[in-house]
Amino acid sequence: MAEHRSMQRAALLDAARCLLSEGGTEALTFPALAERTGLARSSVYEYFRSRAAVVEELCEADLPVWAAEVEAAMAAVERPEGKVEAYVRKQLELVGDRRHRAVVAISASELDAGAREKIRAAHGGLVAMIVEALAALGQREPRLAAMLLQGVVDAAVRRIELGAAEDPSAITEAAVGMALRGVRG
Repeated sequence: MAEHRSMQRAALLDAARCLLSEGGTEALTFPALAERTGLARSSVYEYFRSRAAVVEELCEADLPVWAAEVEAAMAAVERPEGKVEAYVRKQLELVGDRRHRAVVAISASELDAGAREKIRAAHGGLVAMIVEALAALGQREPRLAAMLLQGVVDAAVRRIELGAAEDPSAITEAAVGMALRGVRG
């Protein structure tokens, strides 16, 4: 029974990711979740009390995985410049990932305090990952530099998400170039 519930919960979260990435927060409804998973609408309420609860659980499940992928990309290189490049490239690579599209859709919506705090904490964790590399590059205020670097990444993410006229790889290269030129102390 517990395994069945776990599988149903996972199916509901996967359906929520799909709905969010395809149609944004407006698409995430309990009837749509029920239709995607083949469950009765009332059954969806057995797993989640509200749409905000679905969003919060998605944040708990997906944001650490995303951050771990960025951290692994950074760990694969030794030099601080390489870490900065990996930090930017991996985040922009993840833009096409369904988990990321769902998080972007979530962040654009009105969230309850719990979900918003989880997103803020995850972004804070990303920023903290790069501070040491920025200090090694001679940044006097590496935490501030990390926040500004994340701003470049966030701007590139938005540009890619908007389907800008530029090719996503051109946006990535521009962001990496700006990051590498800007972080040298």
